[in-house]
Amino acid sequence: MSKALVAYFSASGVTKKLAANLAAAIGADQFEIVPEKPYSKADLNWQDSGSRSSVEMKDRSCRPAIASNVDDMAQYDVIFIGFPVWWYREPSIIDTFAEAYDFNGKTIVPFATSGSSGIGDSGKNIGELAKGAKIDDGRRFSANASSGELKEWAGKFIN
Repeated sequence: MSKALVAYFSASGVTKKLAANLAAAIGADQFEIVPEKPYSKADLNWQDSGSRSSVEMKDRSCRPAIASNVDDMAQYDVIFIGFPVWWYREPSIIDTFAEAYDFNGKTIVPFATSGSSGIGDSGKNIGELAKGAKIDDGRRFSANASSGELKEWAGKFIN
């Protein structure tokens, strides 16, 4: 059976809850992608073009620092990467994570939360950064996705 990791970034707690449910449903380890400099409420104001999140998302080369690292990424075969959809794609901190490890030969499966936006090109974007990995397009879930729904979906990637 594949060893799986559920790595996630959560700004409001919604993605964190979904990630915990996914990890429990499939028996995976969890890793929270925590920014070195936490986001304040003002930083996350998407209606303010000068907010930290708005500025980061306008600059595709932006790589916010992550506070800690996965101890032994080599042990995982499948990595589920979760995040809230920001500006129709993954937040820049997910790009930092995708460039931080050797994913050669691993499977990466994005999953996202959003009130209405789809996951967009996040899988493609992550795939361009996580060299050598097999990348799935991923899926957006509602905040209250059931354990059964998550287990059935994730079962396609773990054996």
